[in-house]
Amino acid sequence: MLYHSLNRPVTSHDVLAYALYPKVFMDYQKTVEQYGDISILDTPTFLYGMHLGEEIEVEIERGKTLIVKLVSIGEPQADGTRILYFELNGQSREVVIKDESVKTTVQAKIKADMSNKNHIGASMPGTVMKLLVEKGEKVSKGDHLMITEAMKMETTVQAPFTGVIKDIYVKNGDSIQTRDLLIELTK
Repeated sequence: MLYHSLNRPVTSHDVLAYALYPKVFMDYQKTVEQYGDISILDTPTFLYGMHLGEEIEVEIERGKTLIVKLVSIGEPQADGTRILYFELNGQSREVVIKDESVKTTVQAKIKADMSNKNHIGASMPGTVMKLLVEKGEKVSKGDHLMITEAMKMETTVQAPFTGVIKDIYVKNGDSIQTRDLLIELTK
């Protein structure tokens, strides 16, 4: 069961951690899948985040250290996000985050489960230009399902396998973000 949950080879460390703390281990694995290897962060930064003006060093590999400084935190947006402004090795960067403490009436879109082969998620932020299929429709591998647009470039989303459209989670004109669930297929 553990092998199928991780979608990777299982180590003896994984087995021991799972045997002792199954829920904690699986929660940790979900975090790693979503954010990558977080073990490179020091414990206070991981647990409490950074404070304005704080500068930390993050060793991403032996001999390669990033210096990260939190410069500013933007005001909450209507969708419950904020822009965080950082300096990364002296270069300005910004990151949009979901602020869980902000109440919003904007409904967040469902994210595609990357381990579920039936989920088709957005590969990049953009807009749904045109849906080409309907719920319940049979499609063949390679059939065009929808057209999306990002930065004036159109992309055609194709069926990864032959199946039936189980559900469509977007409509024409919808704004989409990376990994938003677009369509669910069944075989």
